[in-house]
Amino acid sequence: MAERENGATPSALRTTPVRSAPPKLTPRGAATRDRILRTAADLMFANGVGVTLLDEVRVASGVSKSQLYHHFPDKAALVHAVVTKQGTELLERQRQLLARLNSFSGLERWRDATLKRNALRGGAYGCEIGSLASELSDTDEQARLMLTEHFRSWEALLSAGLARMRAAGLLRPEADPDALAVAVMVAVQGGYLLAQTERSPAPMAVALDMALSHVRSYAAETTEPAPRRSRRSRNSSS
Repeated sequence: MAERENGATPSALRTTPVRSAPPKLTPRGAATRDRILRTAADLMFANGVGVTLLDEVRVASGVSKSQLYHHFPDKAALVHAVVTKQGTELLERQRQLLARLNSFSGLERWRDATLKRNALRGGAYGCEIGSLASELSDTDEQARLMLTEHFRSWEALLSAGLARMRAAGLLRPEADPDALAVAVMVAVQGGYLLAQTERSPAPMAVALDMALSHVRSYAAETTEPAPRRSRRSRNSSS
């Protein structure tokens, strides 16, 4: 009754506004948005989120100010889109490597692919989502939550592969795929960081080899033997 007398709408009659879906982009509009997003992702990966200005993105992507703000109304919107793009692309690469992981030789192939990608940049720039996490986790809660989901998805791919190895009898029953996946992820991110500071993939090689050695410590007695890596072969991988 008080609500009616004050001119307010009774709670039972209130309706929650429905947010309309964003308008579908034309092919040209989608191409413009993708160009802006790719340019922003490249600049933020190479230079950092904090120092990358919207005007730099506009100039580098060759779009007008109105086009930029039509697709991304502020920097936060652009940063969140970059987080989504980098996470989606990284996870797709990881799925290609890990979706059928079921052996130690498969784990070695994943190790080699990870090291090769790091070596192509001379160890520079770090992980596509790890670098974003180091900048954004303490200042942008939405970005932190998005990145957390990307890391969890990555860990889940590793864990699923390790679970298949345990089911196949390659790992002992007490091996915990989830815990091993976290240990491998910690090694990977630490390897990225040290490789970045040293401008060399050598720390990544050490980190990956230590992580895989930890996984092998849970190997069943009938497991395939570990590959022998000479010092020279490790350096050539770098």
